[in-house]
Amino acid sequence: MAAAVLLVLGLAAAWSVLIPGVGAWENTVVAMIGSLRLTGPVSAAFAAWVAVRRRRESGRWLPTTWRAVRTPLAVAAVPAVAFAATALVLAVRTILGEQSGRLPPSGLLMGMAGLALYVAIGWVTGWLLPWTITPVIAGLGCYGLFAWLVRSGTWADRLAPATREPYDPFQGLSTAAFADQTFWLLGISAVLLLGWAAVVTRQSLALAGALLAVLAAAAGMARLLNEPRTVTAQRVVYSCEEWPIMVCVHPGMRDGLPELGSAFVRIASRLAGTPGEFSRLEQRPRREDAPLPPGSVPIHVDDLSSGFADQAAAEFVESLAPRCAGTTAQGYRDIVVAWLAGRPLPGGPLAEHQYAAAWFAGLTDTQRRDWLRTHYDRFAGCGLQSGDFGGQVPQVAQPAAPVPGGHPVPAGPAPQASALYGTPGGAPTAAGAPPLPRTAPATSAHRSAPTAPDR
Repeated sequence: MAAAVLLVLGLAAAWSVLIPGVGAWENTVVAMIGSLRLTGPVSAAFAAWVAVRRRRESGRWLPTTWRAVRTPLAVAAVPAVAFAATALVLAVRTILGEQSGRLPPSGLLMGMAGLALYVAIGWVTGWLLPWTITPVIAGLGCYGLFAWLVRSGTWADRLAPATREPYDPFQGLSTAAFADQTFWLLGISAVLLLGWAAVVTRQSLALAGALLAVLAAAAGMARLLNEPRTVTAQRVVYSCEEWPIMVCVHPGMRDGLPELGSAFVRIASRLAGTPGEFSRLEQRPRREDAPLPPGSVPIHVDDLSSGFADQAAAEFVESLAPRCAGTTAQGYRDIVVAWLAGRPLPGGPLAEHQYAAAWFAGLTDTQRRDWLRTHYDRFAGCGLQSGDFGGQVPQVAQPAAPVPGGHPVPAGPAPQASALYGTPGGAPTAAGAPPLPRTAPATSAHRSAPTAPDR
């Protein structure tokens, strides 16, 4: 029954850790190790429950070392069988799909060594505290202890039976780190069990074994702490698809190629002929800023969950121009970004933004592309102004009218400002913007919008 419960919990926990859409063996191994966050405390609670019953049946002392360690070893076999069954189910899932990378066996061994540590802690706790509530204490204590170690961000997080950081498909996994971690986990588990056996049997053989286990655990800890934090990124052979632009992603994410191509083709067409023009998209890790060949731009795709392509496209468009410090410049930037992303043009927080959005909405895509080619440097440098969107006559407030008696009468609201546009007849107005005049005298302080060439 315990093995069945641990199998169900392990599958549920591993499935929640899997990165959606990433068909890679490393993703499966990380999910298996991540399942220990749930199955480990449950294994500790199960071992504590068996230890409490054993203590009440046999008393405080045991005759031989083998008789002492036989029961905890049998208890450790239960979560190990459940872990192996969970790994088999996930391996079959990975094989049926288009997987990439390779299966590191040292990662699975590290997972089993982590379960052994959970069982050792639960067993010793249950024997020392033979209470009915001890299994709950052991399970919650293990969960809190290792969760704190993983999130501490110090050297101690390497000692927990978990991966050091979120899985990065471009970085891969370190088999040497898994081997050192396995050495440490098995060593500290042997220290707990053999030390407990030396106490309950009073035999020198168990004490000698515990001292040897201390040396093994110390060696594993030293290797872990001396290993560098960063892991060199592994070489990736991209999976690419060209239609109508070239899109290249990690081979484990090749299923997302069609959706990425559809999301970026409109952006590529609107940036054609501008300094931001591109013909090739290449997925890159977020922490890498390596240069790309001309015509290529980086994109970031963390997983293939619902809406991943739209999210990557929106992030790419936002990266074309930094967010502006001033409200006025930010409003003009948002208009251009919304057009590139295919969103409705925003009205903006100021009246001049509404005029600019109305003027920009009156242009065709060809005119907007020509406009962006001319104003791209201002767009990327937060230098857009009202004159770049057809211009705007500033609003002038009317003074208060004097009346007999010296008491001024407040004037009515100032008239709305009118905009001047270079297109004949003006541009359509945006939602909430005042109507645009059709016959306004041109002034030298405002520039007209670029128009499409006659065909």
